[in-house]
Amino acid sequence: MTRLLVDVMCGGLVSYLRMCGHDTAYALDRDAESDEAVLEWARDERRTVVTRDGDLAAAASDVILLGTRDVRDQLAELRAAGLDLTLPEEPTRCSRCNAELEQLSAGDPRPEYVPDDPPSPVWRCPDCDQHYWRGSHWDDVRETLATLE
Repeated sequence: MTRLLVDVMCGGLVSYLRMCGHDTAYALDRDAESDEAVLEWARDERRTVVTRDGDLAAAASDVILLGTRDVRDQLAELRAAGLDLTLPEEPTRCSRCNAELEQLSAGDPRPEYVPDDPPSPVWRCPDCDQHYWRGSHWDDVRETLATLE
């Protein structure tokens, strides 16, 4: 999967990209709002910058420049640029913090917000302790991605 750095202008893409398995850093996660900070981070971690900022795009060595503000349209632009926007069979990344998820065993403790009988296995983020399963949100994202032109 692609290593991405999404700038502040495209934050609505972050959870979609992480759900698709892309290692996706978000500029606001490290208060990297200046072009210089984004460029340094992208260079140091060898990430492709995703932005709507033409000046930032011109300065980046690896970039996907988007032309629209609408998240759905941005997703379509990313797909047209060759980015794989397919949900994997099992979630691999935390949509909140980008860490790699681990699957829980049947007897592992779960927070109250996890359904008693989830429709799929449950995964946990070892960094932020968020829990995931393939439920209605997973289906909604899959449907959104399937309708992109």
